[in-house]
This record gives sequence, C-alpha cells and structure tokens, in this order.
Amino acid sequence: MKSNSLFLHYLVTVLMIVGGIVIYDQFFNEVEIIDRQNSSIKNVSFAEPERKFEFFRSVAPTDFIESAARAKSAVVYITAYEKVNNSLYKDAYKREKGSGVIISESGDIVTNHHVIANADYIEITLEDKREFLAEVIGIDESTDLALLKIEATNLPNLIFANSDSLQVGEWILAIGNPFGLQSTVTAGIVSAKARSIDVLDNKDIESFIQSDAVINPGSSGGALVNTSGLLMGICTAIISKSGNYEGLSFAIPSNLARKVIIDLKEFGAVQRAKIGISITDVDARLADQVNLPFIRGVYINSINLNSAAAVAGLKKKDVITAIERKPINSTSIFYEEINNYRPGDQIQVDFFRRGRRYTAKVILRNYLNTTDYITVRNDKILRDIGIEIRDLNSKEKDRLGTVGVMIISVSKGSAIDKTNMEPGYVVEYFNDIRISNTQDFMSLLKNSTGEITFRGFYERYPGVHPYTFNLQ
Repeated sequence: MKSNSLFLHYLVTVLMIVGGIVIYDQFFNEVEIIDRQNSSIKNVSFAEPERKFEFFRSVAPTDFIESAARAKSAVVYITAYEKVNNSLYKDAYKREKGSGVIISESGDIVTNHHVIANADYIEITLEDKREFLAEVIGIDESTDLALLKIEATNLPNLIFANSDSLQVGEWILAIGNPFGLQSTVTAGIVSAKARSIDVLDNKDIESFIQSDAVINPGSSGGALVNTSGLLMGICTAIISKSGNYEGLSFAIPSNLARKVIIDLKEFGAVQRAKIGISITDVDARLADQVNLPFIRGVYINSINLNSAAAVAGLKKKDVITAIERKPINSTSIFYEEINNYRPGDQIQVDFFRRGRRYTAKVILRNYLNTTDYITVRNDKILRDIGIEIRDLNSKEKDRLGTVGVMIISVSKGSAIDKTNMEPGYVVEYFNDIRISNTQDFMSLLKNSTGEITFRGFYERYPGVHPYTFNLQ
C-alpha cells in the first residue's frame, strides 16, 4: 500500500508539472508567427519574465536540402572554346569554364557574357552528364549577361523570382562549378543590395546583390537562389586580392536579368530605356540646400535637352524619391529601377522641389531620344568582320523612305574597313536579298560563307554604294 501511495504521489506531481507547462505555453508565452508566401519572414518571439528574445527566420524551410536538389539540376557546366594561333597545332583552343542556368524546358540558358566572350563554340554539360553544343542567341556586355540555346526538351529549369523581395540577412544559396567542381552548392546570407563595385563598363547598370555565399572562378553564370529554390540572381563577381573568394560575392538581380534575357530572346539585343538626367546621391548637405525633410533620394545635377525627363517637367536640383512608388534611396537603386523598363514605357516619378512634393509621368526613350525599340548588335561574328549595326528608327525610316540596317562603327584594319565603308552606311540588300532589320541581317550573316556584297547608301552622299568582302 505504501509503495502504491508513493507512486500515485509521483504521478500526480508529474501531471501537475506537465499541465503547468501546457497552461503557460497556451496563455502566457507570447508567440507571433507571420507567414508570407513569397520572400516570407517568420518572426517568432518568446517572452520570459525579465527578458525577451526575438528569432528571425528566412523563407521556409530553413534547411537547404530541397531547394539545393531542385536548383542544382538546372545549373549547367559551360566550356567555351576560342581558337588561338599556335604554330605546333593547327586547331588549338583556349578554354573558358563557367556556369549557366536553364530557364526553360526547351533549353534556354542564361550565363555571364565574360564566360562565353569570343568563343568559337560552346559546350554545355548537364548535371546528368549529357553534353550539347550551344547557340548564342544574344549578349549584353553592359550587364555581363548572355542567352544561350541548346536543342533539348523537358529540361529542369529555374523560375525568375522577384529580387526586390530579398531582404538583408535572408539565407540564400549559390550554385555553380568552381574550379571545375560540378554542381557545388554553398550557403550564405544577403549581405547588402544595390551594390556598385565598378566591374562593369557601364556603371549606371551596376546594382548587385552582395552575399557571403562562396563563389570562385568557374561559378560565374551560376544561380543565386532562395531557400524555396527560386532564382534570385546570376552569380557574377567577387572582390578579392588573391583572385579567389575572400568573403564578398556579387550577383545580378533576377529582375534585371529577366528583363535583359527577355529582350535578347525577342530582339537579339537589350531595349534600354533612358530618362535623360545625371544624378548624385543625396547627403546631409544637399538635403539642407534643397529643403528636404529627410536625407534620401537622388539629386538631379543636369537634364538633357528634350529628354524624357525634360518633356515631363523635371528640372535641375529636383530630388527624385520614388519610381512607381518604389523608394529610391541611391543612384544604384535608381538605375536598377530604370533598367527594368523599355523605351516608350510610362513611369510615375515622385520628386521634391523646393521642399514640396510633386509627381510626374515620364515616357522613357532610347539612346536616340525616341520611343522606338532600337536593336544594336555587336555579336562576335560582327566583331570578326569589324562592324556594329542597329535598326533604323521611325524618324529615319520616314525621312529616308526605306528600311534597313545602319552601320554605326567600323573597326580599323577589319575586313569591312578594307572596303572603305564608313559609319552611317545604310544596308538595304544583303547579297541581293532585301533586309528590313538587324534580325534579317544577322540571320543571313550566320548562314553565309565566302563572298558577301552589301548594297545601300549614305544619307549625305547620293547614289547606291555596293561593298564586297570575303567572310573568312
């Protein structure tokens, strides 16, 4: 009896303890969970009598197994071969190795331009070891992006997500092929956004995602994904004194990459919008000078005559604070936002002038200050013969009464230079075939061999001027 009584006493005590824990958890412990589907942050706080701890988690789940498995199957190994002069071997090639991301089931692949620059042919190796030769659909040196295509179907692919939703401190994965080690996955956090690090020729384009996920030579063109396995960026650069990873890695945001890739797919070149101003970051001195109630935005130093900004009524010394209601806190954020649009797009610009807030509707233009889509091409095959080309804009077509392709530069010593062709020449016929735009021109050039004849004219010189050269 005594042992039974002791057992009942212990049992009651245990039940009281468990019951107390349950009651405390249900009624006294503060737990707040906020679940957002995209780029979610879960905030879980635990209250104690004298102190409060807060824990923040990135996009669920916080392990990387599922997202890594999903993403790495869509990351490819790229080997770019460039023919070099070598007295010992007739066919000697220099190899550049890197990474790429499959973005469609039908074989569209995005990578960095510097991975495939000057390549004579490009080999793609999938994670399952299948190999393909890739065609270059388009390149954009300004953003260091390129679009490739392989002939395949039902391929694993990644979806471009909204990189604006990324938050500093959020977990991300970098997937690529550093030092030839295929399908390498590394993890880190978003360290900063809208970074400019002076690695691109056009500084107005730079607005990188900075992270501490490890990338090394060979990772270029790989995927930066969140923990849901969505594509947030294209791994592009590191800052390093040794040439290898030292804690700083940078990726092109997916929003910008998506816009560039869509343009390359549709036009063969990027349709880049211009607003026509020069700007600088707002600091405390500038904010005081223009009577701003805060220290943020971009200050307009000057406005181009008859530009999109000038037509919309913006003026020198105005401070732009938002585009399409997105806060603009630096020049890199400003240019990142503008680069998401095409010529002809209308955007809402919020700005301050002499301490008062205004809004303007701005219709963006191209580099020729029109709203046309103008395709500028400088593909390797064009560089090999020594020219850059572009479409005629609507005003030129009306003025000249024709369609065709404008030669905008001729490289000294090139095959075209030897014909004495000059910039400003309008090509109407390619080997007696009428052409309307750069897409026609490029299609014919890629499928031509031997002797080629252009027929066209100069606006400032009367008459037809034919030029003939040999395609090596």
